[in-house]
Amino acid sequence: MDKKLIGQKLMDLRGDKSRDEVATAINISISALQMYENGQRIPRDEIKVKLAEYYKSTVQDIFFNNKQHELCNFRKQKEVC
Repeated sequence: MDKKLIGQKLMDLRGDKSRDEVATAINISISALQMYENGQRIPRDEIKVKLAEYYKSTVQDIFFNNKQHELCNFRKQKEVC
């Protein structure tokens, strides 16, 4: 997992909403959300699920799809993907 990439995805998903609004909605501290968005920490699985539900996304899309894209890009270079 790339903490910085995940953090950027979380910030993009939050958009114009305040950290306070998101943190309150999923019942975590603002500082915890800030650490996730800054790439300092990866949330526990239960928080990943809450974030995905809140953003109407999936845990896979937010936290894991970056690996697939990297692999696909590598394969495209070799014309396999």
